[in-house]
Amino acid sequence: MAKKLSLIAILLALGLVFYLLDLHQWLTLEQLKQGQAQFEQWRQAAPILVGLLFALFYVLITGLSLPGAVILTLAAGALFGLFWGTVIVSFASSIGATLAFLVSRFLLRDWVQHRFAGRLQAINRGVEREGAFYLFALRLVPIFPFFLINILMGLTRIGTWTYYWVSQLGMLAATAVYVNAGTQLGRLESLGDILSPQLLLSFVLLGIFPLLARRLLRWIKHYRANR
Repeated sequence: MAKKLSLIAILLALGLVFYLLDLHQWLTLEQLKQGQAQFEQWRQAAPILVGLLFALFYVLITGLSLPGAVILTLAAGALFGLFWGTVIVSFASSIGATLAFLVSRFLLRDWVQHRFAGRLQAINRGVEREGAFYLFALRLVPIFPFFLINILMGLTRIGTWTYYWVSQLGMLAATAVYVNAGTQLGRLESLGDILSPQLLLSFVLLGIFPLLARRLLRWIKHYRANR
C-alpha cells in the first residue's frame, strides 16, 4: 500500500507541476504555430539533443495521461519531417502508453479483479485468447481515447510486451497521418481538419478486419473438424 500511495503522490505532483507551469497552454495548435520558428532554430543547432528531449517529453505526457499528445504529434511532423517524426512519435507514444498501462495495472488491477471477479472471468478469458487482436483493433481506430485504452487494458491480463508491440504496430497508421499533417502545419486551422469522415471510416474498417479474419479462420477450422 505504501508503494501505491507513493506512486499516486508522485503522479499528482507531476500533474500539478504541469499545470502550475502552464505547460498545457503551450500544447495548443495556435501556440505550436507561433513557436515553430523557434523550435526549428533549436533543432538546427542540436538536432540529436532536441530529438531526444522531444521524445522524453512525449513519453512523460503520454505516460502521465496528460493532454497534448495530438499537438506533440503535429509538432513532430513540423520539426522532424514525416520519416523521423513518425519514428520518434511511434516509439515515444508506445513507451508512454505502456508506462500508463503499467501504472493502471499497479494501482487498480488487483482491486478491480477482486471486486468484480465474477463479472470479469469471461473478459479475462477473451483477453487471454484474443487480447492482441482486440487491442490492435482499438489502436487502429483513432476515435477511441488514447489514455482510456491504456487505463482499461491495464486492468486486464494482457502481457506487457504484447501490449507494447501491438500498440506500436496498431498506432503506426494514425501516427503517420498526424505527423504528415504536422508537416503542413501552416495550412491547419483546427484539429478537425486532419481526420475526414472518409479517413475515419477507413480506420474503422482496418480496425475490425483482424477480428473478422480471426473469427472467419476459427469458423473454417471448426467447420472442417466437424465435417
